[in-house]
Amino acid sequence: MAKKKSVRTRDEAPANVSREAVARAIVRVAADVHAEIVRRGRKPVLRFPIRSLSNIRYDPKRGWFELRGRMATRTLSFHTVKTFAQSMRLLATTKNDLLDRGDIAGKREIYYNSKSWGECRFEEQPESDTLLDDIEAMLGVNREQLGYIPEERGGEVCGPLIVIDRDPSDGQPIRIDCARLGTGAWSIPSRVEHLAFETKAQFILVVETASLFQRLVHHRYYDKTRCILISMSGVPTRACRRFVRRLSDDAKLPVLAFTDGDPYGYCNIYRTLKVGSGRAAHINRYFCVPQARYLGVTPWDIADYGLEDATHPLEEADIKRAKDALKNDPFVRHHKEWQEALELMLKLSVRVEQQAFAKHGLNFVMEAYLPDKLKKGKFLP
Repeated sequence: MAKKKSVRTRDEAPANVSREAVARAIVRVAADVHAEIVRRGRKPVLRFPIRSLSNIRYDPKRGWFELRGRMATRTLSFHTVKTFAQSMRLLATTKNDLLDRGDIAGKREIYYNSKSWGECRFEEQPESDTLLDDIEAMLGVNREQLGYIPEERGGEVCGPLIVIDRDPSDGQPIRIDCARLGTGAWSIPSRVEHLAFETKAQFILVVETASLFQRLVHHRYYDKTRCILISMSGVPTRACRRFVRRLSDDAKLPVLAFTDGDPYGYCNIYRTLKVGSGRAAHINRYFCVPQARYLGVTPWDIADYGLEDATHPLEEADIKRAKDALKNDPFVRHHKEWQEALELMLKLSVRVEQQAFAKHGLNFVMEAYLPDKLKKGKFLP
């Protein structure tokens, strides 16, 4: 693998903010609402950052999407009284039931917990999910700091890595050897701030599909290349992204991403891993991996590896996603290389999957394609 200078970023660990500090922030919000009503006789207002691509910018020096500063307001009125009440009740539940007690909850649990809130209960979970995102943005913290745990899995890890976890009952360290798990892999937990690492790996390879990840694990590909394999299984979860970021920063390891060659793989999976998303711009600095580089699959691979008869036509949704990225995505608009990749894909009007290399043999991807890519060392930004 050609040596490339790894982009170093400041690891702004959310663990630096204590539960007590977050609880105090919630109390301040409640005190301001109370003061507006009781002392000033005015309608209270809650302010939230607007979480969309229209309110973000891509800062290449920092390496992630960040908010521009536009805010949305929620004023207590006849029309907003239920949503306002839900906001205050969710803040109270977060402080009293989670932060003060050191407890945790899933988003689904909070939705059902609201059924005891009388008239301000949530009718559907998307209501509570959106409000929790608003509160997260308003307080400038992430859900994990508030005590909320993801429902989804965090991803899987295999290779030359010792993860040092903690026994939740007594705090004693537990050493997990990710190269000695038989035919399986270690699952990334929902919260990763407390983890420590020991490794002699040379790089991290994050893989989109579970089937390709399992093939690499089965053949112990990490022994040949001294890499740490991480499965994303689609768009990487927050825990997966935070784990990759912490591991890369801590061990000073470059990160290479390997996804399908389609607009979703580029503009959703890889882009989210590297710079975050518009809706999570308030916390992208925690949950993105700016040092990541894109290994493949690229549109140029189709001709380079004779995959012309192993492609699929772009669907209407693929074309729309690619054109939208070229027009509106700040990350794509900043990098000419990604513009060229998407334009070539649209010109060819085909997409290609990771498994397409099986045309040349089931193990061609690890016997020829990956070694070739690593040797050339030419990766997309």
